[in-house]
Amino acid sequence: MTIRVLLADDEALLRMAFTTVLDAQPDMRVVGGAADGGEAIRFARQLRPDVVLMDVRMPGTDGIEATRRITRVSPQSRVLILTTFDLDEYAFAGLRAGAAGFLLKNVRPEVLLTAIRDVAAGDAVVSPRITRRLLEKFSPHIPSGCSDRQQERLRLLSTRERQVLIQVARGLSNAEIAATLCLAEATVKSHLGRILQKLELRDRVQAVVFAYDSRIVHPD
Repeated sequence: MTIRVLLADDEALLRMAFTTVLDAQPDMRVVGGAADGGEAIRFARQLRPDVVLMDVRMPGTDGIEATRRITRVSPQSRVLILTTFDLDEYAFAGLRAGAAGFLLKNVRPEVLLTAIRDVAAGDAVVSPRITRRLLEKFSPHIPSGCSDRQQERLRLLSTRERQVLIQVARGLSNAEIAATLCLAEATVKSHLGRILQKLELRDRVQAVVFAYDSRIVHPD
């Protein structure tokens, strides 16, 4: 199955470099290149790519707003935010906007390719530990308190599912959660799948964001 990729970056040379790397893969094809967020939204609506590599700082509509709108108009498209630093202030906003994760712009080609394949398969490319660092740094931007909608969704979780969600938000891997809660790793994966379904979330990254956002876990 070919992974269809849309590139969104205002640097033409960078788009060209990514295109060269991706089109050389037998399972990937670049279907379009956008120079700003507005173009990215239009191309995503028209082309329905599997993965969008999204720059943050672009003229006009920035990558954060473009991510938010793309996940609405083309929900099957998964967005990877491209940042300059691993704790760029825009990365947190990108995750909350619906991105499946973020990558550094100077990422090694093999890491980029693995990340695209993982995201296309439905996984997140930001490790739980890095996500936790990000949320800890930008916790002042998280609203205080839990909204009525969040409370309603949280009540759908069983006690065990809530425990698993808390451990995910604390940065533990599935194996570590299994050891902590005395469960099989396959059971943890099953719980996580039900958590995502009940909370109407797309992936592990959004589960971590939701846990902090709803204040069932605090950065400290």
